[in-house]
Amino acid sequence: MDRLELADFLRRRREALSPEDVGLPPGQRRRTAGLRREEVATLSGMSTDYYTRLEQQRGPRPSEQMLVAIARGLRLSLDERDHLFRLAGHTAPTRVSRSDHVSRPLMRVLDRLHDTPAQVMSNLGETLVQNQPAKALLGDETGYTGPARSAVYRWFTNPDEQLIYPAAYRPRHARFLVANLRTASGTDARATELARLVRAKSAEFAELWDAHEVGVPSERRKTIVHPNLGEIDLDCQLLFTDDLAQVLLVFTATPGTEDAEKLQLLSVVGPELLESS
Repeated sequence: MDRLELADFLRRRREALSPEDVGLPPGQRRRTAGLRREEVATLSGMSTDYYTRLEQQRGPRPSEQMLVAIARGLRLSLDERDHLFRLAGHTAPTRVSRSDHVSRPLMRVLDRLHDTPAQVMSNLGETLVQNQPAKALLGDETGYTGPARSAVYRWFTNPDEQLIYPAAYRPRHARFLVANLRTASGTDARATELARLVRAKSAEFAELWDAHEVGVPSERRKTIVHPNLGEIDLDCQLLFTDDLAQVLLVFTATPGTEDAEKLQLLSVVGPELLESS
């Protein structure tokens, strides 16, 4: 671990970002260029003290998980992320087998969606990042570990996971999830391993996997069953990266409808609603 170079790299990347780059208001006049340390810490999901110690060459060697979080918070490119890993004394992740580094263009769009539910997902069905309205609508999907990080794994191993959709919609969604994983298995060995794990736990998944379907389109018109607000009819827009490894999902409601009112309510008091459910 090169503490001096790591600290300098973090500081320079922080100073190169403006609040507008990460969807933050400009705020009062700033004494120095770039983001504040506490802002980077918040964007990275860690304490200000932990991040500050890294910039001051006093912090412990960050884990790979922490480095992924910092790379996301600083909106690093893949080359910059790999450099960060090496400065911290880790081997840079193999790009073919890692999709947890959120695409910079997708993050730029997500940063500007403050009152609209949106999240970025990987080709394995992992929710990489959510804004607050998305967490209020769907729950926090970013805290899972192991195979449960994948929505495919959770869908076929945890019956409660399916309650978010009406019963009539669930069979088609199951086909969509399996078809997406089948497509990903052609380029990502992790998808094949995930399929092996889920197959051992779910006869339904095994049947769909053996059907070898690909290209099952997602329903762009979705009905979400919220635990407090009931059914909400939404349009789901998808924005893919060029390699199809990640997708940004944006949920909107028809203006002037009860669904739009529910979505607006979630964007204002969603976290409180979820905590009381």
